[in-house]
Amino acid sequence: MYKFCFRFLLLIKVVVFLFSCVATKKISQLVASISSLKYIGGYEIPFATTFKNTKVGGLSGIDFDAKNNLYYLISDDRNDINPVRFYTAKIFFNKNKIDSFIFIDVKNILQPDETIYPNRSQNKFKNPDPEAIRYNPVSRQLVWSSEGEKVVKENDTTLVNPAIICINPAGKYIDSFALPANLKIQAIEKGPRRNGALEGMTFADNYKTLFVNIEEPLYEDGPRAALTENNAFIRIYKFDVASKKSTAQYAYKLEPVAYAPKPENTFILNGVPDILSLGNNKLLVIERSFSTGTLPCTIKLFIADLNVAHDVSLIALMNNKSFIPATKKLLLNMDELGIYIDNVEGVTFGPLLPNGHKTLLFISDNNFAFLQRTQVLLFEVIE
Repeated sequence: MYKFCFRFLLLIKVVVFLFSCVATKKISQLVASISSLKYIGGYEIPFATTFKNTKVGGLSGIDFDAKNNLYYLISDDRNDINPVRFYTAKIFFNKNKIDSFIFIDVKNILQPDETIYPNRSQNKFKNPDPEAIRYNPVSRQLVWSSEGEKVVKENDTTLVNPAIICINPAGKYIDSFALPANLKIQAIEKGPRRNGALEGMTFADNYKTLFVNIEEPLYEDGPRAALTENNAFIRIYKFDVASKKSTAQYAYKLEPVAYAPKPENTFILNGVPDILSLGNNKLLVIERSFSTGTLPCTIKLFIADLNVAHDVSLIALMNNKSFIPATKKLLLNMDELGIYIDNVEGVTFGPLLPNGHKTLLFISDNNFAFLQRTQVLLFEVIE
């Protein structure tokens, strides 16, 4: 009797120990040392696509849950068409092409009181501008970013701060990150520009760190990117995931805009729509250039190294030579692929290929415009 009880208790202890070992097993992020990228193929989601009574479009961020072979995609629709939302999907491909893209579900992103976000006519001060989404397999939560809003007119001033928000896979609010003071939207020319605030983000350090970037320079850091070199610096913000507080800021220098606009003096842009951790304080950085009169975008991919970059949290960058920015190296100019490339705004690692090589998938935002395309672009990673 006593031997049976002892053996039974010993068995229970062994089972508990083994279970705890499995439960506490660390989830490691993918690390990549990329020497080049090989384009495999693309897939286009038709413009008229609808899913569960929503219009598919404005896909501005993508992330991959490898365990469940599931992709998360956020729409930048501000409840102008349908409620603020994200989609889940499965993408199937082989070594030669993307075979299919299948939407699985769509979830509304909810406010803290579990109601949907209002559109601009309902409450312009609570209307978000979704841009990026990432999945954290450690916490089993999603993090998404809102760019905020800045409208300064004589009879209409709307100031809405950016936000980094944690939600569960059902879209329910959990928590938010504390943002540095220089991300506060202001009526004067200080802080983020309109449509130039939080754009891309990526987990790093086995999900202990979150890097978030602004798309264009803060007013106090200098001018927007131009047709010639002009020291246009954006900031990459480093956050501690546990405390949800910013621990550092790094400067990253933008390239000039790729093409002159037609006609002259019309809209041009070069900024960073997304970043992806490669490990060891290195990031894959997307630079997206657009000029009026040229329908495709010029998408350049860089590897940025933060290891020698200075923390610039306490300084303005305009006309400042006392800091070291992130170093950068051109990996690929998608213009060289010889195919039409639209408004690429998101990137994620995908599954391994049959040869064991890693993959990258990019998503483009069609802005809900008939002349633009929602593209999924697949690349093989050569290390």
